[in-house]
Amino acid sequence: METETLAPENVDIHDVNQIKRKMHFTGTVVKTTLAGAVVDIGIGIPGVVHISQIREEPVNRVEDVVQVGQTVDVWVRRVFPKKDRIELTMVKPLELEWRDIDKDLVVKGKVVRLEKFGAFVEIGAERPGLVHISEMAHDYVKTPSEVVKEGDEVEVKVLSVNRRKKQIKLSMKALEEKPVKVAKEALKEPAPQKPAQPAEEVVKEEPIPTAMEMAMREAMERSKVVVKDTSGKDKRKQNASQQDDMEEIVNRTLQHKVRTGK
Repeated sequence: METETLAPENVDIHDVNQIKRKMHFTGTVVKTTLAGAVVDIGIGIPGVVHISQIREEPVNRVEDVVQVGQTVDVWVRRVFPKKDRIELTMVKPLELEWRDIDKDLVVKGKVVRLEKFGAFVEIGAERPGLVHISEMAHDYVKTPSEVVKEGDEVEVKVLSVNRRKKQIKLSMKALEEKPVKVAKEALKEPAPQKPAQPAEEVVKEEPIPTAMEMAMREAMERSKVVVKDTSGKDKRKQNASQQDDMEEIVNRTLQHKVRTGK
């Protein structure tokens, strides 16, 4: 990209081969004609300013804008070393011409206008470039004024350029680091675990014994009573007595069931 970074004092102004395009000079108007003006820039070769290069607006008469002896700022347009001729312009050249603008070019510019859909940034080209609202930041932007305001100096990257339509698409977020996405699950705190509930004790209910079972249990309890006798005869009587008692209990139980039906 060509700029006017070279100052006249940094070159041999008497060597026309060192005069470069867009170089800036301060000169004196030495002659005016219908076609333009002749300006002495101090290099030994007069420079010519065409009438169309005196100012951006149309000029009808050169004398309406400049007069002989006037000091003017001029920039080099073209150099013809073999002809000892230099063409000048009084219109400050663009820092960026269309041929200088390519994709991925990084430049600094100034915000000159805000719209709902984005911001226009002056980057030194013929027209400002557009930073769409979606290219202002990685996060969601509701309005461009949340990020920039008119007059702000910003650094932008060229996304695309349409020379035919003279459109330049720019981006601010392309020069910023993309934030790392953290999974939502990782941000959630683990839920506290509840202590294990003790299992409820299962109480087993014993079935209610029937009348027959109760009678049998009573007879069995009686049969466990042992009377200490020394004679075998008494033992036989005891066993017979126990047998009689058991039969009596069974009979009473059966009679009870007949009467009650249970």
